Amino acid sequence: MPSSPYATLVEVTRGPVVESVHLGALAVVDAQGQLIASVSDPNLVTYLRSSSKPLQVLPLLERGGAKAFSLSDKEIALMCASHSGTDDHYATVSALQAKIGVSESDLLCGIHAPTHAATADAMRQRGEPVTANRHNCSGKHTGFLAHAVLRGETKEDYINPNHPIQQTITQTFAEMIEYPREKIAIGVDGCSAPVFAVPLYNAAVGFARLCDPAGLPPARADACRLVTRSMTAHPFMVAGPERFDTLAMQIGGGRFICKGGAEGYQAIGILPGALGPGSPALGITYKVADGDLTGRARPVIGVEILRQLGLLTDADIAGPLAHLAARPVTNWREIKVGEMYPAFHLDWSALDAWVRGE
Repeated sequence: MPSSPYATLVEVTRGPVVESVHLGALAVVDAQGQLIASVSDPNLVTYLRSSSKPLQVLPLLERGGAKAFSLSDKEIALMCASHSGTDDHYATVSALQAKIGVSESDLLCGIHAPTHAATADAMRQRGEPVTANRHNCSGKHTGFLAHAVLRGETKEDYINPNHPIQQTITQTFAEMIEYPREKIAIGVDGCSAPVFAVPLYNAAVGFARLCDPAGLPPARADACRLVTRSMTAHPFMVAGPERFDTLAMQIGGGRFICKGGAEGYQAIGILPGALGPGSPALGITYKVADGDLTGRARPVIGVEILRQLGLLTDADIAGPLAHLAARPVTNWREIKVGEMYPAFHLDWSALDAWVRGE
């Protein structure tokens, strides 16, 4: 039997017994491509899902889209988002479309109710219909349309992998992650856009280079800096209330970016200097094997990685992130019946070498 590409990342107990586990794989890489730390197989090939959004927006920005459409950092953050569909998200994407000269009816992402329950309830009470701008990917799709308008390409079928903007996005993605374009497996995401499957290692390279674009062509480097600046300045746009990406970046104070994807995927980018003067940028990617459909495992892993790096304190974790970190398992009477906690510790000796100047 072949060995599993996954190892235990999270354990869930009931009484004295480990009742459930979440398996996964993880890679931490610097901008030069050095594998800093890993769990299980760092070369596991899997889909990034929405974690690729900060990389997919780069071609629009490096072609001058921010200046052409007078894009704000808040709007760029929304283009990188899997947002919760709140009224703020809706208003921002609607205003963005007006700037670009496109409409909600141009979106090909489909329609779903806001994932923010309070917003969905308020809309029902108002009798307000759910439309495409409430879709978590409406910002990304509006960015695609902006890219098409900027280049004078057709808006119809802009999500076709053979559309000129998607061809450019795929090529840019391949260059950022240093992976042959022809080896990228392309599927169809939940929003009908192309989605990429590549090794965790290479995706992590892409996020490290996004955070430290030194050596990239000037226009691309500027686009990378604009993405990380926008995401850290407007973390609410990237996700929404009580969600890991937003809360972690709010606490992080510009030291890192976070972007989750469906089926248990997560990417984190650590900015240069975040770990101390002269510290390297890092890209971190991981995949929860079971897809983490309830969303309980992925934040626990992300909080633990940032804690091990010293980027989250115990006070941070006990405060806004308490409901997403290691925590008690309770029953319907709020009686503690077990624990959920991370079950891994990363070997940071490669970073220790940096500290020693080796």
